[in-house]
Amino acid sequence: MKKYVLFYKSAADVQAKAPVYFAAHRARWDEFRAQKTLLMIGPFADRREGAMSIFTSYEAAEEFARSDPFVLNGVVDEWLIREWHEAIADS
Repeated sequence: MKKYVLFYKSAADVQAKAPVYFAAHRARWDEFRAQKTLLMIGPFADRREGAMSIFTSYEAAEEFARSDPFVLNGVVDEWLIREWHEAIADS
């Protein structure tokens, strides 16, 4: 089953900026969860290394990134979307 993974590269000052914009970022992800287009989201263990999220469509992943308060306010330096073929999934 095809999915789309959105990768975020954290800005150098992520530790300072992320808390400021987290509530707005969380609200955005809640919208996409309600639409059932965002399946998973979270930072890597070392938050300075960024984060990833998994979407049901390329369009949803792109819309999320382009309007995410983390992107708009410089918490994230770069983002990219990769198509991913899920091999094992619980039904």
